Amino acid sequence: MTATSGRARRADAARNARLLLAAARALFDEHGPDVALDEVARRAGVGNATLYRHYPTRGDLLVAVYADEVAALCDQGAALLHAPAPGEVFYTWLEAFAVHVATRRTLAFAGTDHDGERRTALFDRWHTSMTSTADKLLSRAQEAGEVRTDLTVTEVLMLTNAIAVSDTDATRVRRLLAILRHGFSGQAAAD
Repeated sequence: MTATSGRARRADAARNARLLLAAARALFDEHGPDVALDEVARRAGVGNATLYRHYPTRGDLLVAVYADEVAALCDQGAALLHAPAPGEVFYTWLEAFAVHVATRRTLAFAGTDHDGERRTALFDRWHTSMTSTADKLLSRAQEAGEVRTDLTVTEVLMLTNAIAVSDTDATRVRRLLAILRHGFSGQAAAD
């Protein structure tokens, strides 16, 4: 095997993994996490052996899809750290976080339910990365005087999470988060 063919194989394997994740994400959105794995391979345009080489179990595939989504959410937060209007971007990310929790929890639990030890480690890692992102955005908004300085990231995420786990409808979650943001002062929240 030449160095060139080794690189081509690695690039091909990375492409196949991306195709499998994209196909799995789309199928999970359409049919839930119990979709047939053969259908994931078919949608990705690869064989079953390729699927199982990358993701030996359904749990491995579910974890990979969810971990990819957590990374995207945190990447979105990192990009927002440089945007103007720190308070507004903080709420933009907080809304994305709430919708993520509301709409993706079935996927998160499906991928980690069978192994309590793996679940704890993964959830801890995911929780840490999302908390860190939220903390940076909150601190920036507080320093700009756009968010109360007496709030902690733990309080903000607890309140946001309470809303997110109350419903799986993204529109309703957004509305409840807007009510939380604007309080019960009698001023209507912008929809």
